[in-house]
Amino acid sequence: MSEDRALGMDRPILRRDLVQGAAMLGALAASPAAAAAPYPPLLQGLRGSHPGSFEAAHALAAGESPVGQVAEPGEGPYDLIVVGAGISGLAAAVFWREQRPGARVLILDNHDDFGGHARRNEYRIGGRTLLLHGGTMLISSPRPYGPVAAGLLARLGIDPVRMQRRHADPGFWARQGMGRGVFLDRGSFGADVLLTGIGRRPWAEVLRDAPLAPRLRDDITRVHESKADPLPGLSSAGKKDLLSRTSYRDYLARILGVSDAALPFFQAMSHGEWGVGADAVSALDVWALGFPGFQGLGLEPGPAPRMGYTARGYAQGGSASFHFPDGNASIARLLLRRLVPAAVPGRDAEDVVLARADYARLDLPRAPVRIRLGSTALRVDQAGPGVEVTYARGGTVLRASARHGILACWGMMIPFLCPDLPEAQAAALRSQVKVPLVYASVLLRDWRAFRRLGIAAVHAPGGYFSSLRLDWKTRIGGYDSVGREDEPVLLFLSRAPCAPGLDERAQHRAGRAELLATPFESFERELRAGLQRILGAGGFEAARDILGITVNRWPHGYAYEDNPLFDPDHPPGEAPHEIGRRRLGRIAIANSDAGAAAYTDSAIDQAWRAVGELLAG
Repeated sequence: MSEDRALGMDRPILRRDLVQGAAMLGALAASPAAAAAPYPPLLQGLRGSHPGSFEAAHALAAGESPVGQVAEPGEGPYDLIVVGAGISGLAAAVFWREQRPGARVLILDNHDDFGGHARRNEYRIGGRTLLLHGGTMLISSPRPYGPVAAGLLARLGIDPVRMQRRHADPGFWARQGMGRGVFLDRGSFGADVLLTGIGRRPWAEVLRDAPLAPRLRDDITRVHESKADPLPGLSSAGKKDLLSRTSYRDYLARILGVSDAALPFFQAMSHGEWGVGADAVSALDVWALGFPGFQGLGLEPGPAPRMGYTARGYAQGGSASFHFPDGNASIARLLLRRLVPAAVPGRDAEDVVLARADYARLDLPRAPVRIRLGSTALRVDQAGPGVEVTYARGGTVLRASARHGILACWGMMIPFLCPDLPEAQAAALRSQVKVPLVYASVLLRDWRAFRRLGIAAVHAPGGYFSSLRLDWKTRIGGYDSVGREDEPVLLFLSRAPCAPGLDERAQHRAGRAELLATPFESFERELRAGLQRILGAGGFEAARDILGITVNRWPHGYAYEDNPLFDPDHPPGEAPHEIGRRRLGRIAIANSDAGAAAYTDSAIDQAWRAVGELLAG
């Protein structure tokens, strides 16, 4: 039997975009209404920036003509055209219509689904619906939500504190005797080893029976547990300043004396937060997030100069948090309900979880708000007293006009859409290189292998996917995310493609190119092989136990925030994101890029700012 066959690469279930057939545990079937209109959340395979969503934009950026002649006549005028149907674009439309209730709004997006990075992955099996986030994972930010973002959530019926208390069950996996693990792969550490009991046992005990070199075991233990001060004689402020100028990798190697063999253990810890490894994040920033190695320094709590946005906020506590079963896709769906009520049935922030969005209602001819998916903006011009948007849809170039426009798309695309920008603004927008990442969701037959191994989450520092975890336990609106151990469950995996040794922007560009060149088959093979190595000792069989895979590939992922190791300090109002978001006549700029912060509250705040700029005249 070939290795691919043993992993289940021959299984036909993943070769269908929409899983409709009967699998081993029952029918994975969409409702009959799915035949009348597409339902993108059920699509599997390669999602996120899916094939068909980016080719026209890439051709435009390459200086090529993406498609043919413009169809005449143009459509409009609308009161507002928004480019981008992510949370920022949807919020901008809501804010606009709150101020101008009779306004007609057209929203364009290049993807086949709304929500931007707030993407919903949906599975149907055995009469159950299972949900996972394909992008933006939860309500959480380095700072408490301000009045604008918090006010919008309140109007949508979202109270994160109350919902966390009422619907989340953060202790569920611990009550099953399952905790965190670390998988050390033979390519990086000489042997495949699954370490368990992380956080519950001393590190010396965790590592005691692992077939690792004594120095490697000692270094890992020392970084996690030593109370010795490696920088005696320096004040807390002096230590923080030194840490702000030192990468986490250099801190481990040069200040703590960690061996080359042990450094890979810590390299990928920062992937989930920043999309780069220990070589490209400051030691000060990771200290603020509780990374190991600093317990002997005696640092005073709180922020310090030269901290990045995320670290500076979390050093002061951060915001309230809540995870909808589909991540912040539920926020996008609630915004859609405000704009096109008939498209999302229901009344509150609980029933939206299981509501089936009616995509056939998004772009009805006489509706006050029209959301047009599969539509890639190619040019946005000031035209007489308004704005004209040229866009590609289905191989045709179309045109629409409006009195105002908001660009809630990726900042780095705006110089191509508006070629007459001042050069300083265009350069600032081009610098907004987004963080590439992969979020994969996997439908598993059951979670018995995890229980046998005593794990619910695993960090794999040398793995293709550096982290994986079973779904959060959440009960809301009649939905229950996790059933019995012999019932299907969803697994989340993440990958941050990096190029260690380069500066952060260069790593993101390299990672973007890698993701665009990687076919679904390669993602699938790495995923299946990795899970088999990690879980095999618990009786897991990839060919039998994996029932579905959705790879949410985001070559242009989350917004870039300034990195103290590579980016200079800027005077107020002169940071690249501040220059880049300057108003262009009747065109304003939103999106989280405009706030240099990859958080939902930033996307909402930037939408509010953009709307306010235009309404101010």
